[in-house]
Amino acid sequence: MKKIALYMTGLSLLVLPTSCMQEFEPQGGSVTSNQAAEAPGAYEKFVASITSAISGKFTFTGSSYQQPNDFGYTGFYLIRDVMGQDIVAVNNNWFNNWYQCGVGLAPIYLNCQQPWTFYYSEIYSCNTVLKLAGENPDEQKIAGAGIAHCLRGMFYLELAQMYAQETYAANKEALTVPIIPENLPLSEATNNPRVTNEVMFKYILENLDIAETQLANYTRPDKTTPDVSVVYGLKARTYLLMEDWANAEKYAKLAQQGYSIMTAEQYTDRVHGFNDANFTNSWMLTCGFKSDDPCITYNDGDSSWGTWMICEFPSGSTGLGYYNSYGGANLIDRHLYETIPATDARKKCYVDFALDELDPEADKDAIIEALSAYSDVPENVYGTGLCQNQFGGMPLKFRSANGNHENNQVGYCVDLPMMRVEEMVLIEAEAAGMQSEGRGIQILTDFAKTRDPEYVYGTHNEAYNNTSTPAFRNEIWWQRRVEFWGEGFATFDIKRLQKGIIRNYEGTNHVEGYRWNTNKPADWMTFCIIQTESNYNGGIINNPTPIAPTADSPVHIW
Repeated sequence: MKKIALYMTGLSLLVLPTSCMQEFEPQGGSVTSNQAAEAPGAYEKFVASITSAISGKFTFTGSSYQQPNDFGYTGFYLIRDVMGQDIVAVNNNWFNNWYQCGVGLAPIYLNCQQPWTFYYSEIYSCNTVLKLAGENPDEQKIAGAGIAHCLRGMFYLELAQMYAQETYAANKEALTVPIIPENLPLSEATNNPRVTNEVMFKYILENLDIAETQLANYTRPDKTTPDVSVVYGLKARTYLLMEDWANAEKYAKLAQQGYSIMTAEQYTDRVHGFNDANFTNSWMLTCGFKSDDPCITYNDGDSSWGTWMICEFPSGSTGLGYYNSYGGANLIDRHLYETIPATDARKKCYVDFALDELDPEADKDAIIEALSAYSDVPENVYGTGLCQNQFGGMPLKFRSANGNHENNQVGYCVDLPMMRVEEMVLIEAEAAGMQSEGRGIQILTDFAKTRDPEYVYGTHNEAYNNTSTPAFRNEIWWQRRVEFWGEGFATFDIKRLQKGIIRNYEGTNHVEGYRWNTNKPADWMTFCIIQTESNYNGGIINNPTPIAPTADSPVHIW
């Protein structure tokens, strides 16, 4: 197992963007942080390095190993979503460890190290910028400091949700992760314990408060960089988790200014659907893949988002991607699909399970004709379905870049959302409804009708083994599950709402042996801390190693 002494290396080394090194040649061949900061344009490059490393790089395993699930931030969308029930990770899938509660989740394994290394590497990049900016950054550095504070708050917010066994609202004393500020002395780094939810959320809000001030007059170059609207969005997320309903509503409304909900036509567009940050005015923060990213140029692009989530490339001997060529699909849960009304445009993003009742050889023409309702290249989708021996549940929410279905090194160069205005609308609805249910229902209904003109409130409130949650919040949760399918919210919402998972029911499409039903958030939804961290940081108390159920659960009756 690859060992990384996160604190020791993070505090003693300054990781330099290559471009900065090329522009500054010091005497003696060594570079100090102060010298690096004085290189022409160096500070701006350090700021840019925070967002440039988010996606498309082998930030965990490196280019020499090229692990197919190591492609940056969006890989954690799939990790978190397959842990629940809404995504079915079929066999030959590099996300199976998280779907199956595999042994790789234990502290001694690589998969356990993956999120820890990625998130703290990003935090270290934020800290580097803040050290260079100083406590009182000048006019040239204040926006960069604001970006670093904003993203540092975001990364800690996500770490807290992944590693805390209980949410802030359930237990303020539950342990999250260690905080590493930019000025942490090395002597403290070797005994830096996990902080409580209360301490962590205070720290997150402190970062976001500073970011709000520092980004107040900042105009960003594009949506890969946060501005003050993203700060508002992160505050809305934070207050939602704290169940501070008034502030969650306040900041969700502030975050929506200047954006608009994508139309149903944009949501289901076959060329630009969920692949182009500029196609819709609803995306608030984005990341993506570029043609020269290592995750695209190495390994035939098989270490990227597209290999797992885009099913419109040809399969077979000339096939492209795990999804299209090796049967490594991520499907929508059949029950969730069946709860989506036919009048809801989002149902068009998933292939009807009725196609699995046809003979794939004898009924080939009929299947291809049916698939033309979802794709401009139904023959390719047919080949992908053959490869995995099933058609039902295949997602077409995420399309290839510019509709390119032949060259994956072009088609996989997609943008992906990190924050959308639709999330802010649903946070506003939930927060408003927890203060005045009628207000929340109205906001929810107005949103839902943009997807389904015939939407009727009160028809999507299954409790998933937790009847203590009000039916109103169950309705919000259902909208979030459908609207943000594949966008990384599943584990966060299940833990936040204290829901069980239900994979075994009549007609389930979940993989046999992993059809588990639970009465609370599954143990494997709380991440373990990698053992090497405990070796170097004596303050760590780890989470229990999750143990997979030994058999399928009894069939759930809805």
